[in-house]
Amino acid sequence: MFKNVFGSGFLVRTAHVILTWVITLILFLHDTELRQQEETGQLVQPVLFVLLVLGSVLLYFAVSLMDPGFILSEDRDLQFTLGVTEEQQDMIPPTTKSLRQRRCGHCLLQQPMRSKHCQTCQHCVRRYDHHCPWIENCVGERNHRWFVLYLAVQLLVLLWGVHIAWTGFSAAPSWQQWLRSDGVLLAVAALLALLSLVVLLLLGSHLYLVSLNTTTWEFMARHRISYLKHCGADENPFDRGTFHNLWGFYCVWGTVVWEQVYFREGSDQV
Repeated sequence: MFKNVFGSGFLVRTAHVILTWVITLILFLHDTELRQQEETGQLVQPVLFVLLVLGSVLLYFAVSLMDPGFILSEDRDLQFTLGVTEEQQDMIPPTTKSLRQRRCGHCLLQQPMRSKHCQTCQHCVRRYDHHCPWIENCVGERNHRWFVLYLAVQLLVLLWGVHIAWTGFSAAPSWQQWLRSDGVLLAVAALLALLSLVVLLLLGSHLYLVSLNTTTWEFMARHRISYLKHCGADENPFDRGTFHNLWGFYCVWGTVVWEQVYFREGSDQV
């Protein structure tokens, strides 16, 4: 389920953890509301903030080290995997959407629908969304929901951090003195604000795509994907309505046979 912690993303993960706890330490060392509450014995908010930061770090490692849905072996039971027999595939006219699996030119395995080979991970990934350099892992069928949850928790941490940094600013007779006393806190606040904007955009885009039951790869490269390029501009064969899309994403566990969904939608339209 999890990959080697000391793999190719070790430096990225180490840098993320160090930066997270250094910023947390700075927020506690400066005269922010966290330090003031700690000094007065009001530990509820400081403890909650540390627990939220810890939760974001644990989610980061879970998403980063989790198997995103690698296809590691050839599935011999092809009819069970596809949910569509070869006879059914042969009955599909060539002018309609094809359900035939492609064989990956890199790992030489048959690719189920919505999977893609990742050049960085060197594996095909089920329901491939994208390869994220931030977590040094692909986002796919098995870890996509955890990735979205991580973005939500990380956004809460960042916004709370911006608020805490803001409470630490104090007045000074001149700009030079103010920068000497609050320059580090200003840099932390600016970094947190920038990261908040990035995470907010990422979270918003993923929630939007999830509500449509499409992936980042399908959204960006629709014209090059064999099972989508014959569809209309506004046609998505996997869209089952916003509620069912969200329910399936968050509440349905296990491998989804997308060929069945695609075949059913295609039959309904013929």
